[in-house]
Amino acid sequence: MERQGKTAVLEVKKDGSFCYNIHLSDSFDSLSSEEVSGKLLAGRRVCIVTDSTVEPLYEAEVRRELEKVCGKVTTFVFPAGEAHKTLDVVRQLYEHLILEHFDRKDVLAALGGGVVGDLTGFAAATYLRGIDFIQIPTTLLAQVDSSIGGKTGVDFDCYKNMVGAFHMPRLVYMNLSTLNSLPKRQFASGMAEILKHGLIRNLSYYTWLLEHMEEIWERQYEALLPMVEESCRIKRAVVEKDPTEKGERALLNFGHTVGHAVEKLKDFQLFHGECVSVGAVAAAYISWKREWLTEEEFMEIRDMFVAFDLPVRVSGLASREILEATRRDKKMEAGKIKFVLLKTMGEAVTVLDVTDEEMLSAIDYINRDVEELSNE
Repeated sequence: MERQGKTAVLEVKKDGSFCYNIHLSDSFDSLSSEEVSGKLLAGRRVCIVTDSTVEPLYEAEVRRELEKVCGKVTTFVFPAGEAHKTLDVVRQLYEHLILEHFDRKDVLAALGGGVVGDLTGFAAATYLRGIDFIQIPTTLLAQVDSSIGGKTGVDFDCYKNMVGAFHMPRLVYMNLSTLNSLPKRQFASGMAEILKHGLIRNLSYYTWLLEHMEEIWERQYEALLPMVEESCRIKRAVVEKDPTEKGERALLNFGHTVGHAVEKLKDFQLFHGECVSVGAVAAAYISWKREWLTEEEFMEIRDMFVAFDLPVRVSGLASREILEATRRDKKMEAGKIKFVLLKTMGEAVTVLDVTDEEMLSAIDYINRDVEELSNE
């Protein structure tokens, strides 16, 4: 990572065959510069893909920058929300690209949060058997997680990210000032993935987050830049070693097994990060019961998520229903649930031997309804 004043650049490599840069800045001003996108996009047609929430905020500004270097810029807008992360919207995007005569040399630009990035990446991976795309994430969750690593996809019925492909972006450009437009709840959702990074790979980073909680909540750029920078570095290190999730990359799924089950069963009424928070507490609970964590460490993890305004309990669902939903997750291996636990604070491991009893015990802990029944 090279830091220059209020900007930073992180180079990501895949198997030594190519690399793409992650640019962190406080504006969109350098997006069209020669060293960022000038060489990559010169003379090419670009389609900005965004949603109905982000389009009025940033589309015009990004379009102006891209038009400085691109041959032609078009925009495709779809309704905001996880409910529209579907194959039908991808079909509409294909139609737009065909009518605009996009060919294999042209580029898609994902401008928005994780839904936009995942859908755009999948369309790029499959249109004409694969074209280039760039990521311009505008939410904290997308900046530290979904925009990095080349995982793309859409939901299929109630199954999250069930249809997808690995397709690396050619560039990731993060304007951290976009975080100022996020509602508090959405900002907190991104913090769940950031806290996860510290728990699975870097205990000192986890400690730093706690020490700088006030500056983070105030969204001070001097705190946001090193925070996003370190989370990108952690994800980069894992992805470089395992780009297609054959092994170590699965560690990034800490909190996601139970989290995805809750997310689906709640019909996406909760934000992704809120579900990851609940799932992380469930995973930490199992780690504690296996005596890998002390009770004090488990309570600290739980309270850490609470301090960042994230839920650690869920209601309105039956524990058995959550357990069964985990079996429909795409992360199954040979009929067994791949579960990420904490061997210690700052070190995660993937296991295949979590029993139904362990799962139900953890799910009961995060299930408010079970707690209320036991108190009657």
